[in-house]
Amino acid sequence: MVAIRKKTVGKQTYYYLEHSFREKGRVEKKEKYLGKTLPQNIEELKQQFISEIYRDKWFGLFDKIKEEYSAQEKRTPPSAREKELENFAIRFTYDTNRIEGSTLTFRETSLLLEKGITPNAKPLRDVKEAEAHRKVFYEMLDYKKELSLDTVLYFHKKLFEDTKKDIAGKIRQHQVTIAGSKFTPPFPAEVYPLLMDFFRWYRKNKDKMHPLELAALVHLKLVTIHPFADGNGRISRLMMNFVLNKHGFPMLNIPYEKRAGYYSSLERSQIKKDEIIFLKWFFKRYLKEHTKYLKE
Repeated sequence: MVAIRKKTVGKQTYYYLEHSFREKGRVEKKEKYLGKTLPQNIEELKQQFISEIYRDKWFGLFDKIKEEYSAQEKRTPPSAREKELENFAIRFTYDTNRIEGSTLTFRETSLLLEKGITPNAKPLRDVKEAEAHRKVFYEMLDYKKELSLDTVLYFHKKLFEDTKKDIAGKIRQHQVTIAGSKFTPPFPAEVYPLLMDFFRWYRKNKDKMHPLELAALVHLKLVTIHPFADGNGRISRLMMNFVLNKHGFPMLNIPYEKRAGYYSSLERSQIKKDEIIFLKWFFKRYLKEHTKYLKE
């Protein structure tokens, strides 16, 4: 967490930003001088400070991943690339829906999406939502428009128009809770203004922020606003990958088996209002998922 530190020398006060973190068993500390008075844009300066720290620690590795990923894509025959993408689409569809309570196994999801074999004795809703997610995922890859409220509403509608028509593509008008979480989503009256703030933030930062940081914060901010009655996690993970794909980075799947750390980092970020908690989890997860591109 970034803290504001005040140092007094004689009658003069000096302000600093300070961030402590553990690195290889040691506590490291970074600081940045702010001046003799506390700036008004302190939150923006905090974000810049964190970005500078992460640029040194993470972003160079992520850029190497992108470079090697792009090189491998060019060397891979089109048919093999299509197969790899299909494998990712199936795995992503399975995990993102399973995290949200789908009863389909990975094998059932694979047979359904690859061969059209519908599993026996499983809810029709789970089947339809798996099919819809795969379709939306492929449409997202070729989607040329910028991320906007219309984009989010459009994809949410596509995800749920066959299973939850009453909420598909509609901003919620009622209060919701998150099962098992201590975080309470915003009240209905707050949702639309928060969405407007979110898209203003996105337009301001989409060309300034590193794409990995941007993708992580798009996910965190959207799921925290919780604009829909259902499907907030799924739409947030889709938009996360929309940003990664748009910038030429390999996409990220969050495995169902890793959901505990994922849930914990989200909840702690939301309750403490500290984006760094989720960013650190996200960066570590992304690096672990794509470390193969650093070994070539």
